[in-house]
Amino acid sequence: MTALRVSGERWEPAPAVVDLRPDGVDLWKGSLDAAPDALAAFRDTLSEDERARADRFAFPRERERFTASRGLLREVLARYAGATPASLEITADDLGKPRLGGRCGEGRLRFNVSHSADLWLSAVALHREVGVDVEAIRADRTHDRIARRFFSPGEVAALDALPESDRVLAFHACWTRKEAWLKARGFGLTLPLDSFDVTLRPGEEARLLATRLDPADAVRWRLVSLDPAEGFTAALAVGGDPGPIRRFLAAVGA
Repeated sequence: MTALRVSGERWEPAPAVVDLRPDGVDLWKGSLDAAPDALAAFRDTLSEDERARADRFAFPRERERFTASRGLLREVLARYAGATPASLEITADDLGKPRLGGRCGEGRLRFNVSHSADLWLSAVALHREVGVDVEAIRADRTHDRIARRFFSPGEVAALDALPESDRVLAFHACWTRKEAWLKARGFGLTLPLDSFDVTLRPGEEARLLATRLDPADAVRWRLVSLDPAEGFTAALAVGGDPGPIRRFLAAVGA
């Protein structure tokens, strides 16, 4: 796998077996730019359903990224479950959120995955929901138009109040924080993005400010801003205080 770009955060090689503390969250980083032999090894660990899903992608690059993403996830979860990657049963709940089922899961582990370009991130926690989102920072996006279509009025006003030079990073901070919380909450994109508010100003603590569906959610959930690699921004959402956050590399050379 190709080496990922540097970031402002320290990512450690992971031990073969990982014990996760109930008051902490583990983050994992890897690359989806896998060599053919690595892709073949990943595919061997996938379930029949996962292989079928990979084969439904029209373009080879998308098939390869899906295979690498699921392969990396299985390798990571196997370290906690004390099992082989191929033996894991990855299912989905009623809202489509992936779960670790079977004897290895036992309802303990919660996890989430995101990727953008070749950068892959996963968050793992015990007995509480997590969500993670990563995005490549693109200055060529029509940020103002997208923000006015999807963000809340308060977020649009906060974005407009910033100098032009800060708006690209602020837009991506807002987007990843929103996506991370939606994924942690189990909504995906079924809940409108303008139905809740997050912070977005540079240097401002990542926070869930308000939610119209259930106002108590703003108290129950915590957001963490992440700096996973140069040219990317990311966010983590956790049910409750995130506690200690450990950062691991998901594969040799990542």
